[in-house]
Amino acid sequence: MANLTRNGSMRVVLALLLTGYAAAGMPQSGPHLSPMQCIDLAAIRNNAPRTKSQNQSELSALRKAGYNPSPWHDDPHYPANLHAAQRLVDHWFETECKQSHPK
Repeated sequence: MANLTRNGSMRVVLALLLTGYAAAGMPQSGPHLSPMQCIDLAAIRNNAPRTKSQNQSELSALRKAGYNPSPWHDDPHYPANLHAAQRLVDHWFETECKQSHPK
């Protein structure tokens, strides 16, 4: 009986984990960048002096794009993964932040 309960619990945990992985892999609907991120990224692209909040906005956008800086500086895919995330953030910026920066 204890073995049956343990197996049932394990199945529930595995189902929840798989659901979480599936949800994490699904594309996010709606805008990827917040209005504040659009403003901060526009300021950064205009070579304005950077503030701490602008740096945080840029890092947050890069993380949304899949970049995860390693605290141990041992990422074998650096800088390729950073460049890929930057290209994605640039694409989001061009498509989602048109009203925030005039052309």
